[in-house]
Amino acid sequence: MLISSYNSQTMGDTLVIIMGQDVTNQTTTIHDNVAQIIDADTNNTIGVNFLNASSILPELAEVHGQIILSKDQVAKLNEYLHSHDFDLTLTADEEPKFVVGYVKSMTPHPDSDHLNVTVTQIDNDQEVQIVSGSPNMQPDITVVVAKVGAMMPNGQIIWPGELRGVKSDGMIVSGRELQLPNAPQVPGALILPDEYNVGEPFDFEKAQHLFN
Repeated sequence: MLISSYNSQTMGDTLVIIMGQDVTNQTTTIHDNVAQIIDADTNNTIGVNFLNASSILPELAEVHGQIILSKDQVAKLNEYLHSHDFDLTLTADEEPKFVVGYVKSMTPHPDSDHLNVTVTQIDNDQEVQIVSGSPNMQPDITVVVAKVGAMMPNGQIIWPGELRGVKSDGMIVSGRELQLPNAPQVPGALILPDEYNVGEPFDFEKAQHLFN
């Protein structure tokens, strides 16, 4: 997992890379314009901040928000890390995190009167269990799924978790949560028309006209 964002207006010239969930017990090593955040219990790196990022990737000047780093860009970051004695290698993650999904089944949550447990098909014919509170949730609909590792437009990151004791891997999202133009500002899953194919990456550009 490699979640990256850059916004010079709010964070300065800092490329933020998230590799794992935040934890209470963590340590930070900072030198040569790099901050490495480590889970102190497992010694795993959960984040890296490049504090003078545009000197490595000048194209970041055009970025305001999430950036999907290419393999070439990750290679340049790794070259910088290795040349400054960081024992760390980043791995590019170009897998789409927003995909067209299909709700195959739905059952009531055993400990909630407003949540439902879905089995939802996503890319590569994979099926995931997602707990949803959408009031319009039902079986046999095509939806947008934010997979584990997705960064929502508001900056929220989707992690694996549980809702009232039931495992949930991902999120079935609304047009409002995707910040699509003219989307109804009310709760409810975005139900896609038939022209969307299950498993394909969700096309944000195409979706700009969904609510026209």
